[in-house]
Amino acid sequence: MDLSTSSVIITGGASGLGEASARHFASMGAQVTILDRDAARGPQVAEEIGGYFIETDVADDASAQRAIAYACEKMGRITAALNCAGIAYAIKTVGRDGAHPLDAYRRTLDVNLVGTFNIARLAAQAMAQNAPDADGARGVIINTASIAAYDGQKGQAAYSASKGGVVGMCLPMARDLAQSGIRVMTIAPGLFLTPMLAGLPDDARAQLAADVPCPARLGDPAEYARLAAFIVTAGYLNGETIRIDGALRMR
Repeated sequence: MDLSTSSVIITGGASGLGEASARHFASMGAQVTILDRDAARGPQVAEEIGGYFIETDVADDASAQRAIAYACEKMGRITAALNCAGIAYAIKTVGRDGAHPLDAYRRTLDVNLVGTFNIARLAAQAMAQNAPDADGARGVIINTASIAAYDGQKGQAAYSASKGGVVGMCLPMARDLAQSGIRVMTIAPGLFLTPMLAGLPDDARAQLAADVPCPARLGDPAEYARLAAFIVTAGYLNGETIRIDGALRMR
């Protein structure tokens, strides 16, 4: 699939990994529609890259349906969907304030897992209407997990469960959509310099970076974006999760 003729939707595209991807894809000539809850930052990024924006709650069926319809109207079709929207709470199963709040657990699963599947299923339905290329391909879905799916830390029970679910649905979804010529891939990032980590003190960021074997630094969101772009263009990649973490294995 040629990026210069691609029409891409990116959830969470107003910041972090999603914003970096939106900027990179647009720089390669792709049409980009950002789906995000940030109604201030989202339109700004979209304007800067010459793309589109629609305020979207990925976990809400009606909101997601509107977003997919909007993207199809503005771009003519969807050939790639990149799911970057996500949230994280640092709450132990039982802590000083008692048991993990169930609402926080449910919200994490709703956004990170249900929201990812929600956008993926609707994007796939739209992609299935595309004319196939010479390889029979009609589109590609890229979901974002985390190395926490494998190496969850204290306080990450909800987050790790949600990201583990994203990893777990990659292969069956790829098998489901194979007959439609739609590939499904997952990226599991390590420690990246997203707004959440950028807000930490310098010494805290340096300590996190020192745990990464090589290179001993936090990941640059642009590196995630380049990997996502490569997946779009590499037509034989399907049904797999790729870690991008500098060989970090959290303990």
